[in-house]
Amino acid sequence: MAALTWLLIPLFAAVGAAIWASWAARNRTAGDVAELAGYNRFRDAMDKSGSGTEPV
Repeated sequence: MAALTWLLIPLFAAVGAAIWASWAARNRTAGDVAELAGYNRFRDAMDKSGSGTEPV
């Protein structure tokens, strides 16, 4: 039984590593679309708002 325990430890470690690797490699670009849209709105607002002075 002790030998089986020592063989299961690397197996659980490999399964845990596979789960961690799949989580670390996930696609994280889903939130970028909303952030880029917000940045574009910010840029548009900054372009529209004038400080009251003419550019030199």
